[in-house]
Amino acid sequence: MILGPKFQKENSNSRNGTFIPFLTGGRDGKVEKVISLIRDNYVDPVNVDSLQDLTINELLKNLDPHSAYLPPVDARLFSEDLEGNYNGIGIEYHLLNDTLLVTGVNKNGPAAKAGLSEGDRVIQIDGNNIAGKDITNKKIVELIRGRRGTAVRLTIRRAGLKAYKTVSVIRDKISVSSIDVAYLLTKDVGYVKISRFGAHTDDDFIAELERLKKEGMKSLVLDLRENGGGYLSAATALSDQFLGEKKLIVYTRGAHEPRTDYFATPEGKFEKGKLVVLINENTASASEIVAGAVQDLDRGTIVGRRSFGKGLVQEQFNFGDGSALNLTVARYYTPSGRSIQRPYDEGPGPYFEEVWNRHKNGELNSDRKHLMDSLYKKGRIYKTASGRLMYGGGGIMPDVYVPIDTLGYNEMYFALNAKGVLNDFLYNSLIREHAPDSLDEFVKTFTLSPGHYQQILALASAKGIKYNPGLFKVAERHINIDMKAMLARYYFGELGFYKVLNSTDNVVSRSLALLK
Repeated sequence: MILGPKFQKENSNSRNGTFIPFLTGGRDGKVEKVISLIRDNYVDPVNVDSLQDLTINELLKNLDPHSAYLPPVDARLFSEDLEGNYNGIGIEYHLLNDTLLVTGVNKNGPAAKAGLSEGDRVIQIDGNNIAGKDITNKKIVELIRGRRGTAVRLTIRRAGLKAYKTVSVIRDKISVSSIDVAYLLTKDVGYVKISRFGAHTDDDFIAELERLKKEGMKSLVLDLRENGGGYLSAATALSDQFLGEKKLIVYTRGAHEPRTDYFATPEGKFEKGKLVVLINENTASASEIVAGAVQDLDRGTIVGRRSFGKGLVQEQFNFGDGSALNLTVARYYTPSGRSIQRPYDEGPGPYFEEVWNRHKNGELNSDRKHLMDSLYKKGRIYKTASGRLMYGGGGIMPDVYVPIDTLGYNEMYFALNAKGVLNDFLYNSLIREHAPDSLDEFVKTFTLSPGHYQQILALASAKGIKYNPGLFKVAERHINIDMKAMLARYYFGELGFYKVLNSTDNVVSRSLALLK
């Protein structure tokens, strides 16, 4: 079973996925098959007679925001993302001003072997122009991925070169870990960031956990911010690492799904050490299962901001043409019995806009306003193992609330990002100036100079951005952090990137204070 949305990165039969194939071939009768699946499996009773004449997508809109029909390409990409394997070239990228900017190259991967570098701008893929407003991430992925051993031709523009350069990259199997980074924040506090719950998350986590223990880790900060979900079984397997034997992790239940309880085994690898779990407004679904279990059982402290609030479980039903239906078949409940699913009776629009509305109403940057959130406060009251009061129906509220640091994120900062000024400065100038030897020394000492800021302003002027001294001064702090983090990533990889970001992260510093 799967929880959470699709993930982006260039980057089935699994012990961590419960997929029930539904193979009959062709497109004929697909709507009828979908309706039959809904009738027999959907989480709530449904009058299917009123849905007969609707198309699949229109039909699904009448159910919930997370049931989804996936065309063949989308279904394949969805599966590849969660399985952690695909045939491609091993790059990360960002669509900037309708251009593909390479922001990461897998070490020893096909792209690296072909000579691609961070900062390269891809103009064509196999002769297909990819610069322009019509280019989408889905189209790029379709062009880059393909059969293992086949070649893909990339036409690139590189800083310092006048002419375009064409490189041929041989596609190969790319494995992507769901663990972004794992390292020691202090001599005895470990930090692990998980981006999604995929087929190999538990194995990858255990490997990193054992390594950190050998390096002296006694306490752990588990970062689930921006983690949109994944496999239910991956979330329960990770939770099992922290909980004592026979502790209830989560249970699921639906109209056609009897209650299923998931319990911890005696094999947890970190049942005793101090634990802090970081969440935010984009922590959803499978990651909320982990946070909910830790909170309900008083196993650790939840730090950050209120999570997304997705408490529905989807099962994937596959069709003969490669398409699939991700259908909600159950709700999940935390050990105390909480459903953290937000209401969706007003439709998918208001449902998905709710997080943005938290920004607008001040919940995310105020220590007080989040307490006034009527949607959350009106939820049913539950109690943790020690008797602390919790609420249902609106995500996981952290034990320690840390608001967003919005100072400096002003209109000039956003203009510099939107028009590519900061990326141009980084890849055209900054990486040519610095080749640091020591990451720790770089984190401690590097800062942009006044001359660097003048270069940024010159680039901004050339792109028509009006200079506002007051706004720019306030934005300088975030500009410095962004450039420092990206420069660290260029030279030291993800470890460098997160060491820089975490050194100024209020949520991380609050967590360290709790662990003293």
